[in-house]
Amino acid sequence: MSSVSLPRHVHRVLSRGREYYYYQEGRGTPHAGERIKLPNDPQTPEFWQAYRQARGISGLPVPNTINALIDTYELAWPTLQRKLSKGTQEQYRRNLKPIRKAWGHLPASSLRPSHVDKLIRKIGAERPGAANNVLDALRAMCRWANGPVELLSHDPTQGVAHFAKGEGHVPWTQEQLAFAEKTFTGALRRFYFLSRYTGQRISDVVRLGPNDEDGGGFSLRQKKTGARPWCPIFPELEAEIATWERRPGPYLIQEEGKSAGKPFSENQMWKVFDRERAKHPVLAGAKPHGLRANAVIRLRAAGYTALQISDMVGMSVEMVEHYCRHADRKASGQAILKEYRERNETQIVKHWKNGKQE
Repeated sequence: MSSVSLPRHVHRVLSRGREYYYYQEGRGTPHAGERIKLPNDPQTPEFWQAYRQARGISGLPVPNTINALIDTYELAWPTLQRKLSKGTQEQYRRNLKPIRKAWGHLPASSLRPSHVDKLIRKIGAERPGAANNVLDALRAMCRWANGPVELLSHDPTQGVAHFAKGEGHVPWTQEQLAFAEKTFTGALRRFYFLSRYTGQRISDVVRLGPNDEDGGGFSLRQKKTGARPWCPIFPELEAEIATWERRPGPYLIQEEGKSAGKPFSENQMWKVFDRERAKHPVLAGAKPHGLRANAVIRLRAAGYTALQISDMVGMSVEMVEHYCRHADRKASGQAILKEYRERNETQIVKHWKNGKQE
């Protein structure tokens, strides 16, 4: 990929070791137009916005570099017809950083699927999940850039494949669940019950409080996706909540140190869990997000459909099925085994002692 090229009617002036850019139509001719100063960095969206204004064109800047394209995409987020939640914006911004690092100052028009595939394979060699996230963020930006805004004329992610999904977050074992229910106390116990029976992410569990109760369930806008599921408060959780002190704010309040009485952040709750997990070998491998898997598997075993669980938990139907596929296969296999045994029992032929059939 070559260096940045300047658009028509833009010229560079070098003065005292510094670069300056100007827009002037017909420069050097008797019909030269007005000379308009532009920002000094042609790799920023501000430069391209000023260039378009100098030409009498309004709207989004036309990016030349990949950095500028990403900047323009981020500037456009508030105007998108399908809004991105703050959580998604944070993820996209984070996952586009490897793209900036690899090709930021190079022309966006020169990026090709072979370049993207090479980077994704490099990241995925050690972190396949991270590679998939980078590809998803880049693909979302390219879909936008190839749409009505017409900032790209090709899709550099075309044909670039995701790495195969792993098993996802592992649900807690029955032994781990029983141990937590018997052993956990205080805020950690509250966190465990809220996570297990609502299936919410840790970022949302730390925000849950009495004000989110809504007619026998919880209604809370999810931080990551912006979705607002309605989570039933099941009897097990209802009985536990009845033992908690009713007060304003979230259920999870810090109990020790200088921050006693203040709500937990996601990271602070992680630290409390990590310390407890380190004390008990039985909890090895257990992660808070695994309780999300336990929640959907429990609901599926109770006979609810993936769509119903999606509404209750705020998880995509695809992800519900991903978490539940082992449980579903096991249930199907057990049903077949039961039917097989019952069928064979009806076909058993008993013999009299004299050798004749009954």
